[in-house]
Amino acid sequence: MTGFVAEAELADYLGDDEVVDFRNPVVGAVVRELWARHGEGYARAAFEWVRDAVTHSMDAGDRRVTWRASDVVSQGTGLCYAKSHLLVGLLRAKGIPAGLCYQRLADGGGGFVLHGLVGVWVAEEGRWARVDPRGDKPGVLTEYSLGEERIAFAVDAAVGEVDYPTVYASGHPAVVDVLKRSSDCVVLCAGGLPGEL
Repeated sequence: MTGFVAEAELADYLGDDEVVDFRNPVVGAVVRELWARHGEGYARAAFEWVRDAVTHSMDAGDRRVTWRASDVVSQGTGLCYAKSHLLVGLLRAKGIPAGLCYQRLADGGGGFVLHGLVGVWVAEEGRWARVDPRGDKPGVLTEYSLGEERIAFAVDAAVGEVDYPTVYASGHPAVVDVLKRSSDCVVLCAGGLPGEL
């Protein structure tokens, strides 16, 4: 998808908040480690670290629910939304504008579920690109690409799926509120995930 729309000023995609808490020392330690090892390749390394080192809670059968970037680091797990919160924080910590994007996907049972991704500002081209740190599994392969999208899921508009065009500066309340209220990821994924913004 192309033609993403920012909901705020570019500077707002560099700040931290309760969800994208990259000033937390736990997140800062990851930033320092990745920067020391990868330097100019930091953005790709941050993406790959979140994708590969942080488990997707549902794939791993992990009942813990994380939503704050620092909790994702501390617990080493998160759903797509939480992993996206962390990647946004890691990018912003090094001055790379980043925000949160969403898709509405069919859940296979007649309903829909939101999927969280990351919007990265491509300054040289004056546009946003999406990347998906969800985590790979059989049938799902993601890559860090600011050109052709290499995200987990392609939407099918014919069944009501939607690529929301907005890049949000902070986690959408429809997502964050559900994560904050939940204490069991398996229960949440069985029927409590948000289905639309």
